[in-house]
Amino acid sequence: MKFLNVEIPVKNLPELDQGFVPLGLFFKHYAMGATKPLCIAVERSGGQIGTWECKVYDTPEMAEADAYYVDRLVKFLLWSWGGFKVYICGNDKLAEGIKKAYSVGGSREFDKNFMEGVYEHEFEVVALPYDQKPAPFQKTESVGRHTNGARIGFDAGGSDRKVSAVIDGETIYSEEVVWYPKVNSNPDYHYLGILAAMETAAAKILEKGRKVDGIGVSSAGVYIDNKCMVASLFLKVGKEDFDAKVKNIYTRAAEDLSRILGYEIPVVVANDGDVSALAGAMGLGENGIMGIAMGTSEAVGYVDGEGNICGWLNELAFAPVDGQPDAMEDEWSGDIGCGVKYFSQDGVNKLAPRAGIELDETEPPAKRLKVVQGLMAENDERAIKVYESIGVYLGHTMGLYAQFYDIHHVQMMGRVMSGRGGDIILETAARVMDEEYPEVKFRPEAPDEMTRRVGQSSAAASLPEVK
Repeated sequence: MKFLNVEIPVKNLPELDQGFVPLGLFFKHYAMGATKPLCIAVERSGGQIGTWECKVYDTPEMAEADAYYVDRLVKFLLWSWGGFKVYICGNDKLAEGIKKAYSVGGSREFDKNFMEGVYEHEFEVVALPYDQKPAPFQKTESVGRHTNGARIGFDAGGSDRKVSAVIDGETIYSEEVVWYPKVNSNPDYHYLGILAAMETAAAKILEKGRKVDGIGVSSAGVYIDNKCMVASLFLKVGKEDFDAKVKNIYTRAAEDLSRILGYEIPVVVANDGDVSALAGAMGLGENGIMGIAMGTSEAVGYVDGEGNICGWLNELAFAPVDGQPDAMEDEWSGDIGCGVKYFSQDGVNKLAPRAGIELDETEPPAKRLKVVQGLMAENDERAIKVYESIGVYLGHTMGLYAQFYDIHHVQMMGRVMSGRGGDIILETAARVMDEEYPEVKFRPEAPDEMTRRVGQSSAAASLPEVK
């Protein structure tokens, strides 16, 4: 395969998506011939700065490849680390291209506005000489893994909400309830569902003669001080309602439950991807864990080699994985080739018609996924092709993620990973990694079936520290 004058030897392509251009291999083989040093630095809150050292060609014949490489690299780093200021150190022309993209009317205007909303800071792109590049500075923090007391764990997914009651580390009750938060504009719909779930779990704890000592919440989106800064989960809620009723939706529900029960209950809210990683770390008793939940979106979290959360966004649903020019567009960000359309129920629904499976496009994505899962349960060859294709996507993308994260284990969770289809995804991904990325030592794995689906809510229960 030749892409932007870069020769990419590819042994494995998805049967249902032969145009797939794995960015993991593009980054790897582009770098082999580049010689001019470049540093990309990303600044976020608290003066934290991540730096990425790389090289570009800086020749006329490779100008398009240089621009594409830096565009995709900046995009990946922003959605991995998060930040409001990007420094391009060592090439003013490439810096100018990034500055133009991350401006009003630019190709990355969505990303600019998103980061400004998260960090409440104007987005900037700065060009610097290579020898004036910023010094890296990162902070990490320990979170979760508390098992004492009686706790509620709540996990807000895009197709179902999950809640667990956990007493002294043992899950005594878990339930899943289908809901449709991404298509509902009334924030009271979301709030009442959240409160109902918490009340259900509280009742199970009270039945055991215990009081509720804490509430942990795992939810898609970006959370700072338990406040929802932005989340696709509440996509249809208008800004006024979002500011008034969504930013504090989980703390409000905890306060209302506290009033009902007659005592104050502490609450901690965390990104669902980080809780997914925490669930994996708790299950394995190890660190250096990436957790990926494949459901309505691709939720990613990361626990570093010391067992800490890095404070990164890890919103890899919106980081690129595919370079093909006609890759599927994400309707939220407006970009193409990003993880959300490959590692979610949207990925299944995208591939199913290509395999000859007719789906009712008027049905919600979760119901269409169930149709494919039903066929998979019957060993339908068309469904097998869907899951094998996702496995090829995953194998290549693990090779990409390994370039940016120190990973010892990747734990796969979520509705898409349920059943035999999830097993096929893992088997195929491992084979692709063996053949394409033998230098990467880990292979994606999955916990048991119940943990795949409700493990996050149980891990969420461990978030608050209670006396």
